[in-house]
Amino acid sequence: MGGCLSKPKPVEVKVELTLLEKEKEAELMSPNGKASPFSECRPNGSLGHCSDDEASAPRPNHKPRDYIEAAVCHVKDLENDQMREVDMGIGRALLIKEHGEFWAMGHKCPHYGAPLVKGVLSKGHVRCPWHGACFNIATGDIEDFPGLDSLPTFQVRVEKDKVIIRANKQALQTQRRSKATVKCSAVINSSSSFSHVLIIGSGPAALVCAETLRQEGFTDRIVMFTVDKHPPYDRPKLSKSLESTAEQLQLRSMEFFQTHDIELFLEKEAVSLDIKTKTVTFQDGYKMEYRKLFIATGSRPRTINYKGKDIGNVFHLRTPEDANSIARLASSRNAVIVGTSFIGMEVAAALTDKAHSVSVIGVDAVPFRKALGEKVGKSVMKLFEGNRVKFYMLNEVSEMRGHHGQLKEVVLKSGKVLRADVCVIGTGSSPATAFLKQSGVHMDSKGFITVNKMMQTSVDGVFAGGDVVTFPLALRGNKKVNIPHWQMAHVHGRVAALGMMGKDSEIRTVPYFWSAMFGKSIRYAGYGEGFDDVIIQGDLDELKFVAFYTKSEEVIAVASMNYDPIVSRVAEVFGSGKTIKKRDVEMFTHGKTGDISWLIDKGSQ
Repeated sequence: MGGCLSKPKPVEVKVELTLLEKEKEAELMSPNGKASPFSECRPNGSLGHCSDDEASAPRPNHKPRDYIEAAVCHVKDLENDQMREVDMGIGRALLIKEHGEFWAMGHKCPHYGAPLVKGVLSKGHVRCPWHGACFNIATGDIEDFPGLDSLPTFQVRVEKDKVIIRANKQALQTQRRSKATVKCSAVINSSSSFSHVLIIGSGPAALVCAETLRQEGFTDRIVMFTVDKHPPYDRPKLSKSLESTAEQLQLRSMEFFQTHDIELFLEKEAVSLDIKTKTVTFQDGYKMEYRKLFIATGSRPRTINYKGKDIGNVFHLRTPEDANSIARLASSRNAVIVGTSFIGMEVAAALTDKAHSVSVIGVDAVPFRKALGEKVGKSVMKLFEGNRVKFYMLNEVSEMRGHHGQLKEVVLKSGKVLRADVCVIGTGSSPATAFLKQSGVHMDSKGFITVNKMMQTSVDGVFAGGDVVTFPLALRGNKKVNIPHWQMAHVHGRVAALGMMGKDSEIRTVPYFWSAMFGKSIRYAGYGEGFDDVIIQGDLDELKFVAFYTKSEEVIAVASMNYDPIVSRVAEVFGSGKTIKKRDVEMFTHGKTGDISWLIDKGSQ
């Protein structure tokens, strides 16, 4: 695969830690850096850039001993458009050279800790190699999701042909930074039944919406209601880490909400919306009026028909408690998974080292056929079979049988009877929008809320995002689509918040999805619905491949395993508005020359 697969040669980096001899001068450093030891660095010059978060505003609590300096490399060690992870003595930083300027920031993606040096540098930002989040190299701000936090940035200067970084010690260790926010200045009794912004839901769309409002200067009341019993948590991890608790998966603590004046109410289910009075009614009878409303209620598991609905130990994975119960009941016993969705397959993979047996029932011939194609589906199926998973494909459940009310057998329509102590049903989901049926908010025939490019519904002042919406996807000519991805929900929340504040923004992000099984990750970017061909580069048997999904003569999506950062690179191409032609990918996979310069880069060190 040329440059995208080649591993850069290891480079020894000599680190010279500098004692800050000018500590008194540094303490008096002004925002423009004139009284700082960095006064020689040119804000927009070719030698470097002052990009330290702490340089942007006076921080009286930060003292010189809170900082460290290091000469990390020679000025000629990095070419343009290259990155290097450098040692600062007490932590590491990412050094970047673009257009002749040096920049430095945190080296780990705040989402899951991916090494950004292995990501993609393009047009002033770095894209994470694992899940596609983007960070501005000048500010460290997160510009595309997933994730909630930004990166710290550090001052860089060139002195006697040495590149020197000055960094805050704490920032080097935390490797993350929260954007500045404002407090609520509205004088409202906390028991008041009115909120300037009412958010229903607590997933990533809801959470990012609330945080963006505060980051963008919204000082009125924000109230969030959720049916969940826990503060927002990392739901995608439920199916991958079944024994994790809600506290371990927590995205933001209750203290965070209190600090940022975001009121969060748990175990509150919305049952109706009156758009005339701008009132939402909840199951317990409580009512809340609003000025702006954001609906992000997510999805509900799709049920299946079978005999024995009263049998216990049959789960739809929705909560940490569900996940914990599944892990406990499957220990050294028999587990059955119904459905070959990503959630179902991830649960199956997670149970193989716990359960006595794991069986998977699917209606297709191979898993993931509709999403990833038959060839990729077969290779993944072999991976599972090699880890003791037994498949019963082209089949469905007829009956659940129990003893004393607890599951003992799953009967298939083929007549096959499977021993089972716990069963997980993962056969898809539907939008949680039943409470809107008489509201006047427009929904399609499947119950999805239709929104415009600013996430506004058919009703003025009512916005929606996440799994519950169909929205115009710029990548596919503004076709209305539903993409129930964790990453996409983040984007919806931000766009909706900006829309509420009259700051028009559009969804320009590229859909990005991932799944993890047996320590291997599938990464996926684009929108592949309706693909008519799949071009494979690499080795499916070795699970080291990239699959290009095409429609007519154009690549519309890509998936990979063990081929980083190809998916993030393709996401960059899609995001820039460029088209990848099928013929160029075909020529390249056959060892010929094609117009795929976007695949080749100078690498990172």
